[in-house]
Amino acid sequence: MSIDTLASLPPLVDPAAELTREETERYSRHLILPGFGAEAQRRLKNAKVLVIGAGGLGSPALLYLAAAGVGTLGIVDDDRVDTSNLQRQVIHSVHDVGTSKAESARTSVKALNPLVDVVLHEVRLDAGNALEIFSGYDLILDGTDNFATRYLVNDAAEILGKPYVWGSILRFDGQVSVFWGQHGPTYRDLYPEAPEPGAVPSCAEGGVLGVLCAQIGSVMVNEAVKLLTGTGRTLLGRVLVFNALDMSFREVGLRRDPDRPKVTGLIDYGLFCGTGSARAEVPGISVTELAALLRERAAGRADFDLIDVREPGEHGIVSIDGAALVPRAGILSGENVPDPGRTVYVHCKSGGRSAEVTAFLRERGNPSAYNVDGGILEWVRNIEPHKPVY
Repeated sequence: MSIDTLASLPPLVDPAAELTREETERYSRHLILPGFGAEAQRRLKNAKVLVIGAGGLGSPALLYLAAAGVGTLGIVDDDRVDTSNLQRQVIHSVHDVGTSKAESARTSVKALNPLVDVVLHEVRLDAGNALEIFSGYDLILDGTDNFATRYLVNDAAEILGKPYVWGSILRFDGQVSVFWGQHGPTYRDLYPEAPEPGAVPSCAEGGVLGVLCAQIGSVMVNEAVKLLTGTGRTLLGRVLVFNALDMSFREVGLRRDPDRPKVTGLIDYGLFCGTGSARAEVPGISVTELAALLRERAAGRADFDLIDVREPGEHGIVSIDGAALVPRAGILSGENVPDPGRTVYVHCKSGGRSAEVTAFLRERGNPSAYNVDGGILEWVRNIEPHKPVY
């Protein structure tokens, strides 16, 4: 497909009826905007946009979609607000900690623009509900942070013939693109195969510059507005890559693979990405058992290694006394493998990375490697509640 064809996509939404006086005043800066005007604003009024995740990218996206006058916003999120979210998830406040992210987001959206209808989907998106949820919307914004859900979003959108805007952030870098199987490439053209489990850390593991969420989230909304109104040239067929450290933007061209088969059904995305149901079951111990073992070791009645496979930044926030920091990558690369003749207990933040390392150690000939179930989050919750979490 040529660049000219990609640039001439039709508007996704028909115009609504005439704007009210209140709407005219509220959106007046759009109405006087050359090349946009009242017709584009009436398309936004008629639009239904689904935002997946009310987190780092969803927060600015929801606020700017509401401010722009998108008539209906759907929010998919089954999580609750945590103190560590407030560094970047600006749709929530300190008073929302512990409450539903979806409810908190709706409150903020309605406070900003009461003319917007907000529909909550407080569920975990999966292959059993994605098609039904997506079917009620014109456009999807994907702000998720894991590969399994990204492939699910892509496939459900392709089956239904819907476009979606994708954004991704990690540390100081962000990416944005538009995927639409009917008119151009999709996420599967960008990532034909899922990365190896753990190869790309999540923001919870690798960190993220808070303001990067606003920078990438606002670009996602810009693309959404263009798609809904038929204004400008979208990022379909292009991936925008942003580096916040040197304030540089670059583009990567993307074309549909003509040999890639059309998506016709949803699959087990945990299995596809090597996570969830695909993760090897490994023997584990509870944090209560670990605390008892550490007391035994301190008394000279036990001998074992406790290793922390997180990253140095995570370890600097909170750690378990007596644990040695041995980041996961060094173990899996074979550069820093613990002595296979010793009993080893492995922990990370919540138990996922440590389960992977434990399985690796057992495959390498250490039958006395065990996972610490729940990781340091469970440790703080049950053993040392005075310590911080992240």
